[in-house]
Amino acid sequence: MAMLALRGSLIFPPLGIVFGHLGLRQIQRTGEEGRGLAIAGLTIGYIYTGFIVLALLFMPFAVIIAASAGA
Repeated sequence: MAMLALRGSLIFPPLGIVFGHLGLRQIQRTGEEGRGLAIAGLTIGYIYTGFIVLALLFMPFAVIIAASAGA
């Protein structure tokens, strides 16, 4: 599950977040290894998701500014 978190965070960041949390829960329950991979998947997933959300929030402002600069 931890390996899926790391790979998923690079392909589709929310997927990395979900698998990261599931992986940490599984590691805590079973004592398996891979905690670092799960945390890395969570970190990358949250950072990339944050960038995407910020980009989507500021996109309308950029369009308005670009449209008004061309007039």
